[in-house]
Amino acid sequence: IDSNPTMMWKRGFAKAPARAKLGLEGLASQVNLSGQHVLVRLDLNVPLSKDDGKTITNDKRLRAVVPTLNFLRQQGAKTVIATHIGRPKEPPFPDAMKTSVVRERLSELIDSEVQYVAEIVGSNVKAATGSMIPGSVLLLENVRFNKGETKNNPEFAAALADASSAKLYVNDAFGTAHRAHASTAGVCSHMTYSAAGYLMEKELKYLKGAVDAPAVPLAAVIGGAKVSTKVPVIESLLDKCDYIMVGGGMIFTFYKAMGKPVGASMVEEDLIPMAAELMKKAEAKGVKFLLPSDVVVADKFDANATAKTVSVDDIPDGWMGLDIGADSIADFNGALSKCKTVVWNGPMGVFEFEQFARGTVAVAEALGKATDSGCITVIGGGDSVAAVEKAGLGPRMSHISTGGGASLELLEGKDLPGVTVLSNM
Repeated sequence: IDSNPTMMWKRGFAKAPARAKLGLEGLASQVNLSGQHVLVRLDLNVPLSKDDGKTITNDKRLRAVVPTLNFLRQQGAKTVIATHIGRPKEPPFPDAMKTSVVRERLSELIDSEVQYVAEIVGSNVKAATGSMIPGSVLLLENVRFNKGETKNNPEFAAALADASSAKLYVNDAFGTAHRAHASTAGVCSHMTYSAAGYLMEKELKYLKGAVDAPAVPLAAVIGGAKVSTKVPVIESLLDKCDYIMVGGGMIFTFYKAMGKPVGASMVEEDLIPMAAELMKKAEAKGVKFLLPSDVVVADKFDANATAKTVSVDDIPDGWMGLDIGADSIADFNGALSKCKTVVWNGPMGVFEFEQFARGTVAVAEALGKATDSGCITVIGGGDSVAAVEKAGLGPRMSHISTGGGASLELLEGKDLPGVTVLSNM
């Protein structure tokens, strides 16, 4: 994976989309960061062991923000980290949701001791930030412990800005950029400059570049259980794609719209007219809308269910489709081999069950080969990321997004609140 956001245009995009927002290096060119407090919003919401509630089982999100933290340290900034862990409700909050659980590992990754304060705002935080030295890093308590965070409360945003002692802000938490929270949006009204960190820049460039300025042909592989969650994405991509390939449980709503038998497969009855409309729009726009020609069906929803592959015209009563079939894999692979840019969001089947994971793994393998041949491959968050990592193919993709909902909304063409508030170039 290319971790340098300034180099990716050499990897196949037709052109760079407009760089409208201030980046980390742009911030350093505007302000001498040495000795300056910088409030940095990160997404350090790491998975923890269910056994002890404190052992980090995957530190990918910590490693992803190291370049931004190291840059600020090298510039001599006093870095104050705001982040969240989990979805806290009411106090007392469990230790597993306190940011102290990531302090030790984050210190190891940046090779410098990260200080920690068990509060978010107030005089104790103000004193802690006031005693910082250039190049140091201070981790605040979980911002979601304060109810004002998710409500984007103006008083809490002002208190956070004051306690951090910062007039400069960096957002490197793409996974929360689609939410207008106090630490992702409101606090920026108290900052002189608000910039995107390296991870945020990379996310915006790959995801926006893939749909706004792609090397063509452009394909979107859309999967998942429900049409309802993907309709806006498909509608938006119909104006940009040469191919749209659909898999996962949502295909049966399309088949029902086509008058095909679906057995006991999941169908969103209220979206049958919408499915028909999407296929008509694709045809009118000259977009190749590919649905599987065969599916793997099971007699029940179970990892050990009896399964067989059938044509989509022959799905038996009482059986449910849980994966795409071998002929469909071949069809999708053939289309993908022609493309220069591919965006993938959502698995092709119930990949958590080994016998129904073949379609998803096959798409991941096809995208790995496509990347090797110079295609830009963007994995748009959510379950498709888990599927790629489960197949061990993550390093072969051009970019794997760290944001599920944020990735979807960006692909839909929506403005993300956490991006809109950043300073313009």
